[in-house]
Amino acid sequence: MRYMVERNFVRVVGRIWMPGVDAAYEYPLSAYDIENIGEFTRESVEYWLALNTGDFQEVTDFYATVGDAEIPWAYEESEFQFNDCMYPVED
Repeated sequence: MRYMVERNFVRVVGRIWMPGVDAAYEYPLSAYDIENIGEFTRESVEYWLALNTGDFQEVTDFYATVGDAEIPWAYEESEFQFNDCMYPVED
């Protein structure tokens, strides 16, 4: 028997409320969140983030995926910044 798992999420990079600190986070999207986003466009996801990312002072970029639809990072460096924040190099 084979199961298929669909992961819907938004990966965010930006500044948190602590001055001068960049951060990253992955927000899992529930069916309720997807319904609230509406049409899956960069603008609608950006609006949803403005209402639902209280930990961030400013969201500088994001990557989102819902089903087969995908919104890529606006800047190539954002993916590197996300990986650096989420998976830091051990000293």
